[in-house]
Amino acid sequence: LVVDDSITVRRVTEKFLERNGIRAMTAKDGLDAIRVLQDAKPDIILLDIEMPNMDGYEFATHVRNDDRIADVPIIMITSRVGDKHRARAIEIGINDYLGKPYQDSQLLEAIRRLLDERGVTLP
Repeated sequence: LVVDDSITVRRVTEKFLERNGIRAMTAKDGLDAIRVLQDAKPDIILLDIEMPNMDGYEFATHVRNDDRIADVPIIMITSRVGDKHRARAIEIGINDYLGKPYQDSQLLEAIRRLLDERGVTLP
């Protein structure tokens, strides 16, 4: 599940994931993502911080407090790379934190590592 308020980021990330054999769903903010999660449990969540309605921290906290989806790994992808932002993410239980801009290979490596830990293998 790709959660980002930028339609461009959502489309580019979705296409990148699909080229690498990963089916992707998207949401434009935390509230939209909660609606998506009512009908689906993704293997991983890629999450921006700065979004309207419900930001990445609020959404991640919601996920970690929902027994059905609390174990889904979250990779936060953001331009906020300061220590306080990273510390807050770790406190919430974010599994990985990538600063923008990042290399596609970094994202794929992080996804593979987290899915491997859960016994999910990619093509």
